[in-house]
Amino acid sequence: MSEFRIEKRRAEAALTLATGTTVRGCFFLSGSSASRSGPERVADLLNAETGFFPFELHGVGSPQTVLYNRTQLLFVALLEEPVESKLETDYSIAKERAVRILLSNGSALEGQVRVYRPSGRDRLSDYARAPEAFRYVETADGTVIVNAEHIVEFRETTQA
Repeated sequence: MSEFRIEKRRAEAALTLATGTTVRGCFFLSGSSASRSGPERVADLLNAETGFFPFELHGVGSPQTVLYNRTQLLFVALLEEPVESKLETDYSIAKERAVRILLSNGSALEGQVRVYRPSGRDRLSDYARAPEAFRYVETADGTVIVNAEHIVEFRETTQA
């Protein structure tokens, strides 16, 4: 084994691309995050850089690694437990907002978002102005990570 090899763990996910295609496979994640304590999460990887990221594509014969452009990614459905959004330090005390999100391809997501801001600055509009490009949304079907560049509209709902 090479001394330059860095051990990665795989995280199963389904990517929905701007083309309308959904692909299944896995991300390669580090055992530790460069931006916070604990293991790297999919959102950490997506928010760390711009440009392309590697993804192991399944379902096309033998698995193969492809590169996807972050700007062309609408959202990621996480297919593993435990849900990584719950690993956020302030998860249990963050303000929860029920939302409907309209995406650039015309599809909509309904669920909850957590607003990690001080009291009085924890409105949906504060969440919308957050600097992270990729954000968690907890839906009835599981957790997704949405690319904010493809969000057309946020609408607060009474229930998700």
